Amino acid sequence: QVQLVESGGGLVQPGGSLRLSCVASGLFFDAYAIAWFRQARGKGRAGAIYIASSDGGPDYAGSVKGRFTISRDHAKNTVYLQMNSLKPEDTGVYYCAAGDMAAGRVPDEYSYWGQGTEVTVSS
Repeated sequence: QVQLVESGGGLVQPGGSLRLSCVASGLFFDAYAIAWFRQARGKGRAGAIYIASSDGGPDYAGSVKGRFTISRDHAKNTVYLQMNSLKPEDTGVYYCAAGDMAAGRVPDEYSYWGQGTEVTVSS
C-alpha cells in the first residue's frame, strides 16, 4: 500500500521559515517524481509549485523559486520543502504527490497523494 505522509506545517509570521517533509512508503521511491502542491482555502489545487525529479535531472521550481528549495533523501524515502521568506499568500494546505518520471505540473499526472499539511502565514 502506497502512503505519502506530510508533516511540518504550522503557523508562522511573514518572513519566517518552515520545512515540510514528505515520507513515502510502499513504492520504489527512486522511480517517482515527487511534487508539492498548494491549495488555498476555497480554491482548487493549482499546478505544482516544486517538483523533485526522479532521474537526477533538474528539479522544477515555479513561482516560489528563490524562496523555496527542494531536497530528496533517497535513504529515508523523504522529500523536503524548505520554505523561506514566507508571505501571507503562501497560506494553504500543502500536499505532496508521487508521479511517474514524466509527471509535470498538472495534478492529474500524479497517482499518489498525501493527506496534506496546513501552513498559515500570518502576523
